[in-house]
Amino acid sequence: MNTAELIKELNDVNGSRQKRLKCAQLVLNDLTLLPKLIDIIALVDNKISCRAAWVLEMVCNEYIYAIAPYLDTFCSSLNKVHLNGAVRAVSKICELIAKTNDSGPSNPLKKALKPLHKELIIETCFDWMIKDQKVATKVHAMETLYLLGKGSQWIHKELSIIIVRDFQTQSAGFKARAKQVLKKLKK
Repeated sequence: MNTAELIKELNDVNGSRQKRLKCAQLVLNDLTLLPKLIDIIALVDNKISCRAAWVLEMVCNEYIYAIAPYLDTFCSSLNKVHLNGAVRAVSKICELIAKTNDSGPSNPLKKALKPLHKELIIETCFDWMIKDQKVATKVHAMETLYLLGKGSQWIHKELSIIIVRDFQTQSAGFKARAKQVLKKLKK
């Protein structure tokens, strides 16, 4: 399947889980489509990037290690993604990457995740935390920063400052996750 054919498949994707899962299964069955999917996400001014991000999120939910060889491309376009649907999906993928990196034994993602990747993810997550983003994006960014910030005082300190500063003006969903993260930060 070439990029044009993948875009045609993505045009059939909508918010329904069934259609996103169907397209994600295509990618999981042929991982050569993954770099094409990530390139489509980088078309940040086109709504197709949202659909590609939704599908990549489902792929990563099923098999996070698939993204490992493409972390350079994925991380380099993070700060350019701006459409709400794409940002939410990409922030969830960052959280999945952070959770896998924080998990016990060595794994393919942990080996592939370089300091530059972490730096790009951290920088973008802080941008999401301070900008006017939807609550889901902020919640995923918060968790990602907590996980990637382990062993780095400055990240946890800045995260704590932002959470406390914004707490009163945010939604119930933000507040619920903020309480959990602040509790973990105090340990």
